[in-house]
Amino acid sequence: MLVQRNKGRAARGHQPPPAVPDLIETFQRVAARYPDRVAIASPDGELSYAELSRRANAVAELLGPYPGVVCVLATHAPATMVGLLGTLLAGGTYCPLDPGFPVARQLEMLAAARSSAVLVTADGQLAPPVPPGVEVLDIRHEPSAAEPPRLPDGPEEPAYLLFTSGSTGMPKPVTTPRAAITATVTSLRNLFDLSPEDRVLQFASLNWDTAFEEILPALTTGATLVFDPDAHSGSFHRFLRMLERQRISVVDLPTAYWHELVLHLSEDEAALPASVRTVIIGGEAVSPARLADWKGLRTGHIRLVNTYGCTETTLITHAIDLHGPLAAPADPQDPAVPIGHRLPHVVEHVTDEGELLIGGPAIATGYRGMADATLVKFVRLDLGPASGRFFRTGDRVRARDDGALIHAGRLDDEVKVRGIRVNPTEVEAQLTRCPGVAAAAVLGVTTLGRTTLVAYIVPRTETADSAEFVAGVRADLAARVPGHLVPGRIIAVPELVHTASGKVDRRSSHSRYTTALASTTATDLGGH
Repeated sequence: MLVQRNKGRAARGHQPPPAVPDLIETFQRVAARYPDRVAIASPDGELSYAELSRRANAVAELLGPYPGVVCVLATHAPATMVGLLGTLLAGGTYCPLDPGFPVARQLEMLAAARSSAVLVTADGQLAPPVPPGVEVLDIRHEPSAAEPPRLPDGPEEPAYLLFTSGSTGMPKPVTTPRAAITATVTSLRNLFDLSPEDRVLQFASLNWDTAFEEILPALTTGATLVFDPDAHSGSFHRFLRMLERQRISVVDLPTAYWHELVLHLSEDEAALPASVRTVIIGGEAVSPARLADWKGLRTGHIRLVNTYGCTETTLITHAIDLHGPLAAPADPQDPAVPIGHRLPHVVEHVTDEGELLIGGPAIATGYRGMADATLVKFVRLDLGPASGRFFRTGDRVRARDDGALIHAGRLDDEVKVRGIRVNPTEVEAQLTRCPGVAAAAVLGVTTLGRTTLVAYIVPRTETADSAEFVAGVRADLAARVPGHLVPGRIIAVPELVHTASGKVDRRSSHSRYTTALASTTATDLGGH
C-alpha cells in the first residue's frame, strides 16, 4: 500500500471514537424496547418493530449463517427493509439490485458482487437469470427457530456492497465493513437529533447509499420509516400533501430536487407542513440563489442541513446547518455555500493541492475484485497520531475561518447527475460498445442548477439520417445501463477534438459543437 508523508493542512479529528454496539445489535435492542411502535408505514399497512424483527430473523434463518453477498431485489417497500436487516443479522453482505435496471446490467452487478443468493421481495417479481450456484430465495419465509441467530463476529466483516461509476464501463463494487456503517449511523442519529416520535420519509433510490441515511438512523432509534408512492409522483402538490398526510418530520432530498421544490414554494407562495422540522440535502452544490429564496420563505423553524460524503467514506462525512434554529450567521464576505464540518467519527486531511482526503473508522474496505483501483484511491498517510488509511475524494476544498469546508471543484472530470456520481469515461466506454459508434466524448453541462450528460459520438461510417442513428444508439445504451448513465443529449459529429498527446479533449469538443447542441432536435433530447 502506498505510504505518503504529511502534506497540506494538518489532519483533523484523530481521536479514536468510543466503541459502539454493532448496528444490527442496536436495532434488536430498539425492537425489544419499542415492540409495539410502528417501524414502517406503507400503503400495505403498518409494521411494528416486533414484527419487523421477527421477519428479519426469518430471513436470517433462511439464508443461514454468513451467507456471503446477498442481492436483494430492492423496491420502495417494507420487504426490502426485511431483506436488508435479515442479511445483516445473518452476517451476510447486503447488495441492492434494482429490478428496473436492464437485465444485462443486473447480470453484470451479480457477477461483480459474486453473489451467493438473490432475495425476491414481491409477488410476481422475477429475478434475472442468475449464474450457476446462485440461489433464488423467496423472502416470505416463516421462522422455525425460537431464538434469533447469533450476531456476526467481526466489525471488519462487510455489511453491504454498492456500485459507483468507474472508468472501465463496468460496475465498480464498493465494500463497506460493519464497523464503518455502525460508526456513521451513530453520528447521524445525533446529527439529525432523531427520537422515537419522528416520522422519516424514505425518498432516495435504494441503489444508492443516501437511502441508508434515511433507513438506518430511523430504525436504530425507534422512529417510523414511511413509504409513500406520492414521494415519487413528480408533482410537488402531491408531494407536499403527502408530507402533511403522513406527518413527516424528517426528509432527506437530493439538492437538485430541493432547488426545484424551493422554486415551487416561492412561486406558489406555498409552505412545508408544520410537521416538518428537518430538511437534509446533499449530492450537489447548493445554489446561493435558492438558499436565499428558502430563507425568504416561512422556514425559520426548520433545520436545513447541507451534507457531503462519498460511497467510499460511508454516507455523510461533513454537514452544516444552513438555516433554521441551529444555523450560525452567514458570512457576508464569503457567499459560497459550505459543505460543512466533519462529523465526530471522521478524520479529514487537505493536501497542498486542496484535495480532501477522508480517514477514520468509516472508510470502505475497497473495490471488490479491483486491487489496482483500490490502491489508487485508498492510500496510507503518515500523519502522526492521525496516520492510517485515507480515501482520496478527488474534491478540492478550502476552509473558512470557522473550519467549515467549501467545495472548490474536482481534480478529474467526474460529475454528479441527479446526485449520483458519474465518471464520463464509463459512459464513453458504453457508447463505443453501441453498433456504429467509433468514438465518444461525454461531459456534464450545468444549466439552471441542474447537471445533465452531453455525449458527442462519431459514426463509424457516414450516416444519411443522423436523428435515426442517434435514436438507435440511445435505445441500445438504455437497454444495457441504468438511466443515470444515459446522456440527456446525444449528438452525432464528424470528429472529436484531441489534445497534442492524442487524447480526446472533452471541453474543446463541446465548445466546437455548441451550435449543434443548441439546435438539437426533440429526438436527440429524448430520454430523461
